[in-house]
Amino acid sequence: MKNNKTHIILASNSPRRKQLLSLLDVKYDIVPPNVDEKGITINSIPSEYCQNLAKLKAESICNQYPKSLIIGADTIVVLNDKIIEKPTDKSEAIEMLEYLSGNTHQVYTGIALLCVEQNIDVVFYEKTDVSFNNLTESDINYYIENYAPYDKAGSYGIQDWGASFVKSINGCYYNVVGFPVSKFLQNLRKLVINITFLL
Repeated sequence: MKNNKTHIILASNSPRRKQLLSLLDVKYDIVPPNVDEKGITINSIPSEYCQNLAKLKAESICNQYPKSLIIGADTIVVLNDKIIEKPTDKSEAIEMLEYLSGNTHQVYTGIALLCVEQNIDVVFYEKTDVSFNNLTESDINYYIENYAPYDKAGSYGIQDWGASFVKSINGCYYNVVGFPVSKFLQNLRKLVINITFLL
């Protein structure tokens, strides 16, 4: 194991990922990625698409911080092989939730771990199956009006009132929130790097 502590940077604007990474009691800083997601062509293979986006986010700042371990992440929702990202307006949010209603969809989160100085380039993903109840029109309208889910893939958050939509999940709950905590730590340990914990 290396003697020097490796500085960690989370390349994300997501407050949810910040909260989830903090569960591990590691010290880290946040630097927003410089990536225009709207200009990226959607790949038909969900696992590849979310991993590619996660890596692009990490790559956008890794050269500025060559000694740091950069974490990039991206979460998408998939139903019937159709990738569903964040809604741009209310009508799109309604359409997404109506589409997910009564069905089982998949949530994919891609994670990229990059460090220029230590030649680290690791990319992986987690997948969770989420089954929805049949949603009423009033449920959908109430949620959108009160929770404005425009920063959430699939137009819902399992950690807020959107939890009432969920009939069951199969897999990692935290992956649905936006960061697969356990799988991240497993991959971090494989790198055998020395990081700072909040003790």
